[in-house]
Amino acid sequence: MAYEFSELVAMSKSWGSALVDNGWLSAEAAAALLDYDARTPENLFRTLQSRPLIVAFMGGTGVGKSSLLNRLAGKAIAKTGVERPTSKEVTLFHHQAVFINQLPDSIPLETVKVVHHENPANKNIIWVDMPDFDSTEAANRHLVLQWIPHIDVLVYVVSPERYRDSKAWQLLLAESGRHAWLFAINQWDRGQAEQYADFIRQLALAGFAKPLVYRTISSAEINDKDADEFAALQRTIASLATQHTIADLEQRGKQVRKVDLQNKIKSCITALGTEQDFTQLQQDWQSAWRKTSDILRQGFEWPMQRMALYFTEKQAHLMAGKQPAGPQTLLDQEMTFGLWDNWAQNRFDDALDELILQADQYQLPVQPLRQSLQTIRGQAAGIIHTQAELSARQALLNPGNLIQRWGLKITRFCEIFLPLAAMAWVAYQVLFGFYESSKNHTEYLGGDFAIHSILLILIVWLVPYFIQKQIKPSLEKAALNGIRQGLGKALATVDVAVEDAIEKTISQHTAMLAQGNKLIAQFSAQDEAEPIKEDTILSRMLVEME
Repeated sequence: MAYEFSELVAMSKSWGSALVDNGWLSAEAAAALLDYDARTPENLFRTLQSRPLIVAFMGGTGVGKSSLLNRLAGKAIAKTGVERPTSKEVTLFHHQAVFINQLPDSIPLETVKVVHHENPANKNIIWVDMPDFDSTEAANRHLVLQWIPHIDVLVYVVSPERYRDSKAWQLLLAESGRHAWLFAINQWDRGQAEQYADFIRQLALAGFAKPLVYRTISSAEINDKDADEFAALQRTIASLATQHTIADLEQRGKQVRKVDLQNKIKSCITALGTEQDFTQLQQDWQSAWRKTSDILRQGFEWPMQRMALYFTEKQAHLMAGKQPAGPQTLLDQEMTFGLWDNWAQNRFDDALDELILQADQYQLPVQPLRQSLQTIRGQAAGIIHTQAELSARQALLNPGNLIQRWGLKITRFCEIFLPLAAMAWVAYQVLFGFYESSKNHTEYLGGDFAIHSILLILIVWLVPYFIQKQIKPSLEKAALNGIRQGLGKALATVDVAVEDAIEKTISQHTAMLAQGNKLIAQFSAQDEAEPIKEDTILSRMLVEME
C-alpha cells in the first residue's frame, strides 16, 4: 500500500512516540524524529493548482539583505539602518494578484509585513526578507527557523568582512540539502578578489561544486557597474520562476526530506540495539543466576533447618490433638516471615540490577527490561515461601523413602503377627502337653517352659518394635528434605519468571524493530524524484544528495 509523504511522517512520529511512551528511547534520543519538520513551500498554497516561487534573502547582521530587497523594489520597503538587529520582522514582497492562503499557525501576524507591487516581471515570485539569523534576540532567530521550511530558493547574502560568520554558516550546512541556493557577496565595492576566491572554497566544502555567486552593491550610487552583478542575480531568479522548475524543486525537496526522515528512523533503530545483544544478555543471566542460586542455597541452610523444626513441632501438636491459637514461640515468630529475608531479597535484587547494568553496557534500552523485572522483585518471596511450605507438608505426609515406608509396613505387620503366632504356639504346647501328660501320666510342663514361652513372646514382639523405631524416618529430616526440594523448584520458578521477562522484552524489541523497518520499506516504495539535469543553473544551486 502506497502512502502519501505526510502520512508516512505521521506514522513515523507515531512510532517514535510509542518508543518514548514504552521506555525504549528517551525523549532526547527521539527528539529528532518527533520534532521532524515536514513543512514545505507548497504548504502556503494548499488550495492553488500553481504557485509562485518563494525566494528569501538570508544572512547575518549588517550584510545588506534589506538593502538588496529595497533595490529590487525600487523603493524602501524593508527597514535599513545602523540599529542592530535591523530586521525584526519578515517582509513579504509580491505581486498584488498573489494570495497566500495558508500562513503557518506558528507565525504570528504581527511579525509579517506584506508589501505588494504591480510589476508583471516578478508576478511569479514572492520575495522574502528575513531577520538576521545571528541576531542577539532569540525571537528573531526563531522567526527565521519558522520560515525557512517554506522557502524554495535561499539567497545567502554575505559581505566581504563577514562571509565567514559561523552562525549563518551553520544554518547553511544544516539546511543545504533542502533548498536551492544562490550566493551574493554584497557591498562588493569594498571587496577583494582574494575574499571572493576564499568564499568559493568555503562553499565547495559545504557541497557546492559550482556555486552561483554574485557580487552586488547595495548602495544607491554605483560607480563601477561592471563590478555589480545584481541584474544577473535578478535574471537567474526570474528564469527559475516557472512551474516546471517549481515542480522539480518540490520533488527534490520531498526526496531530501524522505532521505532525512529515513535517516532519523534508522538512528532510532540503531539506538534500540540488536537482537544479538539481547541473546547475549539471556546467556549472561543464565550464568549469573547459577552463581546467585548457589549463594542463596548456601544462605538458606540455617533458615531451612529452623523451618523444618517448626513444621515438626506443628506436626507433633497436630498428632497430639493440640492446635495453637497463634504464634507463641520465637520459632513461630521467625517462621511467620518464611525463608526469604532481607539478605535473600538483596542478593536477588543485586542479580537483577546486574542484569540491567549489563543491558546498559550493551547499549540496550533498559527501561522496558526494568519494568518487566519490577513485578518479579516482589513476587520472589512469595514463590519461595509457598513452594517450600507446600513441599514440607507433602514430605511430612509421606515421610522417608520407599524402602523405609515398606520396612515400616512389614515391621508393623510383624509386631502384630509374630506375638500372636508365638502365643498360639505356646497355647498349642500347653494343650498338647496337658493331653500327653494325662495320657502317659508324665510330669506336666514345668517352670522352664513358662519362662521360655514368656521370653519368646517378648522377643517376637520387641524385635519388630525396635526395628520399627530404628527405621522410622525423622519428621525433621523429612521436612528438611521437602523444604530443600521446594526451594529448588522455587528457584527454578523464579529463573523461569526472569527468562519470561527477558523474552517479553525481546518480543517487544522485535516488534518495534519490525515497525521501524516497515516504515523504511514504505519510504523505499515511494516514487523516486527525477534527477536534475547536470550543468544547469538549477543543478549548480543544489547540494548533491547522499
